[in-house]
Amino acid sequence: MADGGDRSGPAPSETSPLSPSERTLLLLLREAHDGPVPEELVASRTGLASDAVRGGLQRLRAKHLADVAEEHGERLGLTPRGQATVTAGLPERRLLRLLVARGGTVDPSSLSAEGFDGEQQSAAVGQLRRQKYLLPGVPFRLDPRGPAAEAPLPEERTLAALASGTSTDVDRALVPGLRRRGLIEVEHVTRRRWSASDEGRRFPMSDGSQPLLGPLTPELLRTGAWRDASFRPYDVRAEVPYLTGARPHPYLAWLREFEEILIGLGFEQAEGPLLETEFWNSDVLFMPQEHPARSIHDVLTVEGIHGRDPPSELLERVAAVQEGRPLPGDAAPITPGWRTPYDRAIARRPVLRSQTTAVSARYLSGRPPPPFRMYCLDRNFRRESLDATHHLEFGQCEGVLGQEGIDLRHLVGIFRSLAEAIGIRELKLRPSYFPFTEPSIEGYVKHPRLGWIEVFPGGMLRPEVLRPLGIDVPVAAWGIGSTRLAMVALGLNDIRDLYLDDLDRLTTGRM
Repeated sequence: MADGGDRSGPAPSETSPLSPSERTLLLLLREAHDGPVPEELVASRTGLASDAVRGGLQRLRAKHLADVAEEHGERLGLTPRGQATVTAGLPERRLLRLLVARGGTVDPSSLSAEGFDGEQQSAAVGQLRRQKYLLPGVPFRLDPRGPAAEAPLPEERTLAALASGTSTDVDRALVPGLRRRGLIEVEHVTRRRWSASDEGRRFPMSDGSQPLLGPLTPELLRTGAWRDASFRPYDVRAEVPYLTGARPHPYLAWLREFEEILIGLGFEQAEGPLLETEFWNSDVLFMPQEHPARSIHDVLTVEGIHGRDPPSELLERVAAVQEGRPLPGDAAPITPGWRTPYDRAIARRPVLRSQTTAVSARYLSGRPPPPFRMYCLDRNFRRESLDATHHLEFGQCEGVLGQEGIDLRHLVGIFRSLAEAIGIRELKLRPSYFPFTEPSIEGYVKHPRLGWIEVFPGGMLRPEVLRPLGIDVPVAAWGIGSTRLAMVALGLNDIRDLYLDDLDRLTTGRM
């Protein structure tokens, strides 16, 4: 067994490696000449409490001083419903008696007055029909060719045996059916028989007059006292603490790898604030201010503060597109607009960012020279019902790709490249709708348990978005669901596991 002494102290520990209860138990096991001792008999033979017996035996086993043999079995017993049934009689027995008393037939409408509810009636008819007591196709008439009505039913014998505390007359074939009916319960039991191991029989047992010492100290060597001392044995098999160094959270590590893929494809990173205004979160993306289309995002608003106004020139250009007016210098409007007045107070209303497309809008408002490639890997917030694929906080990988000649085919190619780069082979695309892209698509990947889940939404930004921002080249945009994509890549079945804070699991790297 492992030495428990303090190796850095000046004097050796003189305490026994076994507690008094462990010493008592080991002596019992060593002196047992009739074979392994059942655990239930140990308490009576030692006078120890049952909790002390169980704990002491397990500690002896951990120290390789005791062996245990386990036998697994089942214990059958009556449920409260089964006990009541033994007293009142099985429903099939009660129906059988009623049929005999009424000449072999009974009106089913009268059974409720005899104490039969719907469940009991169904069970009684099913059992009697199965045992050939009833005429085929006539559920409430005795078959004169059937078994004798007074003969004991097999279920009655089994229930009576369990009620008397014996199991010799229990028909094991009837146990599943009686258990489904809620009449009996099955308890899984484990019986343990203990014995001293070979090491336990050789283990030096101090009677207190000769203490067992721990470390071999300089003092013992100098005085020669080690020659007459008894030392505690060391167990080189004893477990040692499992120590790990610091490691990143698996989800964060995956995000870093995903970023490396995007950087390798030539994308540069952009960032934006988590606390946005309706202007950048929705208005500039041609989402109407008072229209059901904006409910596509269940935005979380922030009260008590006011957001900053965007640049006045950009605000007027967005207002013109929203109201269907021509942009400054244009002869005709880009679009009929939403035919409602644009409310600048709503534009400055603060919200928690519901999509990283707001970062794309801020990036494009800087009018980057084409060709340009941008990504933003960050958090967003929406009012959601938590489940395996939805969370109040979720990550998106926003991206834009702008240059002459870009079309939807390039976007599909990027989706396929990203999926293959992280090991996803099954990708399914279909047309979709978003207020700020046309055409729009959605990409789905196959999760082994949850099925097809959407992770690749995107499309070509509309002129109503690009023209006010001063962008003259076509732009492909997307908002990849990075949290859902990470679920598939990391083999998780619940999006909430990405935010795991269980240190025991995180230190092993297994989520």
